[in-house]
Amino acid sequence: MPGGRLGTDLTPEGRSGQTELVTRWVFHVDMDEFIAAVEVLRHPELRGKPVIVGGDGDPTKRGVVSTASYGARAFGVRSAMPLRTALKRCPDGVFLAVDAGHYLEASERVMDALRTFPAMVQVLGWDEAFMGVEADDAEALAREIQATVLERTDLWCSIGVGDSRHRAKLASAFAKPRGVFRLTRTEWPALMGPKPVDALWGIGRKTADKLNGLGIHTVDELAHADDEVLAARFGPNTGPWIRSLGSGDDDGEVGAEPYVRRGQSHERTFQQDLTDPLEIRRETERIARELIDDLPEGRLVMRVTVKLRTSSFFTSTHGRKLPEPTRDPETIVDTALSALALFELDRPVRLLGVRAELSEPGSDGGPPTGRQIT
Repeated sequence: MPGGRLGTDLTPEGRSGQTELVTRWVFHVDMDEFIAAVEVLRHPELRGKPVIVGGDGDPTKRGVVSTASYGARAFGVRSAMPLRTALKRCPDGVFLAVDAGHYLEASERVMDALRTFPAMVQVLGWDEAFMGVEADDAEALAREIQATVLERTDLWCSIGVGDSRHRAKLASAFAKPRGVFRLTRTEWPALMGPKPVDALWGIGRKTADKLNGLGIHTVDELAHADDEVLAARFGPNTGPWIRSLGSGDDDGEVGAEPYVRRGQSHERTFQQDLTDPLEIRRETERIARELIDDLPEGRLVMRVTVKLRTSSFFTSTHGRKLPEPTRDPETIVDTALSALALFELDRPVRLLGVRAELSEPGSDGGPPTGRQIT
C-alpha cells in the first residue's frame, strides 16, 4: 500500500509550536456483490454458485440483470445485460427474482454498523456510503470498519481511502473484492493519469466523446487542460469543474444528511415487441401512472423523461420540463406523452420507461443538489 499522510498540524490553541496531528480522510464504503450476497445469506445452499438476480427470476423471459455474483461475472455476466444473454453465458447460474424490500433491510443494517464509528456517514444508496473520519492510520481504521460490517451483517465490503470524495470513490474500485485501497493526491498522477477520461467519477461516454474531440483523451491531459477551452465547450461553470476532475480534487464535504433519491423511475420490458403507436402510448401512460402512485411524500415532479429501447437494443430518451413543480397526475402524464411524441415510433419497442426528477424534500421545487454529467 502506498505510504504518505495527509494532515493539518495544529496546537490545541491553533498556534504554531508543539503540534498535534489531526488527519482527515474520506472513506468510500462499497458493498461487494451486495444483492447477490444478501440472497446467499437467505439461501446458504447457493454459496459458491453463480447467482444472478433480475426481473422475476425467469431467464427465459425478457428482463435485465440487476446484479451478479463474482462467480457469475467470471462467465461474463454483467448488470443491465439481458437475462437471456446471461443464461447463454452462464447456463448453470441460479436466477432469482428481485426483492427490493429485503435488500433495503440489509442496507439499513450495514449503515447502522457504519454509524457505530465516530464519523460522518453519507449514504449514497443501498450498497455504498461516504465516511468522513479523522485517523492517524487510515488503512487500519478502514480494516476495523470492514471487520465490524462483516461481524454485524455477514456481508463483505471494500473501502476506498482518499483525501477527497472523488479519490475515495475511485479507490474503492481498486480495493475490490474485500480490500482496502488508498488513493491520494500523491498517488493520483501515476495511477490515474494514463487512464481514459471516462474512468473518472462523473464523466460518462457522451462527455468523454466531447473531450476527445478537443484532443483530451487521458486523465492527465484533462488535469492540464485550459479552463477557457473547456468553458467554451461546456459552459463557464461546468468546464472548469470538469477540468478539476482530472486532478481528483473536489470541494464537497461528507455530510450526515440521509440519502435522498433525486428521481423515481418505472420501466417495463415487454415479452412481445410493441409496434402499434397507440399501444405504445397507452403503455407509456400506464407506466407513468404507476410511477405517480409510488412518488415519495412531499416531493414534487420537476421534469419527466421517457426511455425507449427498440428490438435492436437501441436506447434513447427524451424529456420535458414541467411548467412548474407539481404532483398533479394529469399534468405528469401529459408531460410523459409529450416526451413520447418526440420519438419516431417506426421500430418495434422492447422497453419503455418513465422517470420523474424530484424536488428536494421540503423545498419549493428548486433544482436538486449534486452534479453528474454524461
